[in-house]
Amino acid sequence: MRQILNTLYVMTPNAYLHLDNDTLRIDVEHEKKMQVPLHHIGSVVTFGDVMVSPAAMHRCADAGIALVLLDRNGRFKARLEGAVSGNILLRQAQHRCAGDNLFALNVAQSVIAGKLRNARQVLQRGARESDDEADEKRLSDAAESLARSIRNLPHAPDLDKVRGIEGDAAKVYFSALSSLVRKPAREFFAMDGRSRRPPRDRFNSLISFLYSMVMNDCRSALESVGLDPQLGFLHAVRPGRAALALDLMEEFRAMLADRLALTLINRGQIASGDFMEREGGAVTLKDDARKVVVVAYQERKQEEINHPLLETKVPIGLLPQLQARFMARTIRGEMEGYLPFLMK
Repeated sequence: MRQILNTLYVMTPNAYLHLDNDTLRIDVEHEKKMQVPLHHIGSVVTFGDVMVSPAAMHRCADAGIALVLLDRNGRFKARLEGAVSGNILLRQAQHRCAGDNLFALNVAQSVIAGKLRNARQVLQRGARESDDEADEKRLSDAAESLARSIRNLPHAPDLDKVRGIEGDAAKVYFSALSSLVRKPAREFFAMDGRSRRPPRDRFNSLISFLYSMVMNDCRSALESVGLDPQLGFLHAVRPGRAALALDLMEEFRAMLADRLALTLINRGQIASGDFMEREGGAVTLKDDARKVVVVAYQERKQEEINHPLLETKVPIGLLPQLQARFMARTIRGEMEGYLPFLMK
């Protein structure tokens, strides 16, 4: 099984990625910086002004290695891949299920239940560990609000109602998240709700960057099991939008991105000076800080966690792969309903 831990991130401006026999070689200013055997790579993700030789593009396509182009802030720009593979029967079943309103509703309810359950765990853990009474109450109240939202999900009659419940719960969650930031850093990492395209504060900038990497991993996982990442159940289908990848990543936002962002801030690995404000109010990570985040994300993916369904330890980086397989089994009718990953 291809491990999604084997993602090569190229972030150095003006780096040149090219083929060298059976390896991918990265040069910066005509000096070799890294050389990786092709069979060790599952995907390549480039940030900003990274050059890739035509030969390397062709070889990656032939080898089934996805080449993903992100801008310097981590926003998706393009994806190069070889011929579409996977089980056509599975994709046919996916299209049928997408047209089944009840099936789509059930998957959407499960996806959002997983998202809110994992977000609630983040708040509850913070409340338990807090030594400030006001913070503890704010976090506990928000966690209880999310619990009510979870209880309301099974009664949602349609997708619009599910999206409404999720939207209201997200506002509560993000309003409390600042209480998890250590007090000396709150002045710089205050969060006035969720903002994106562009992010308007440091915390939003950091989690947006992390979300882009989670998104890429979820899309790769879906493609690896033969599903069409463009055709989702919760997120509406739009040209160029990987709706199913957005569905899948919902359950991973809190555990893979939000928790890591808080860790980086609270440990001082990311500080206020690691950001810049651009014209119009957009806040972006500086180049060196982006490298720190990518390394931390890769290290996080290598940590092992108990999977409640498999009853065994697995690397965190393999969770999107496993959940993509559960999604495929649900679509085939081999599982009664999709079961999201729930962290403890």
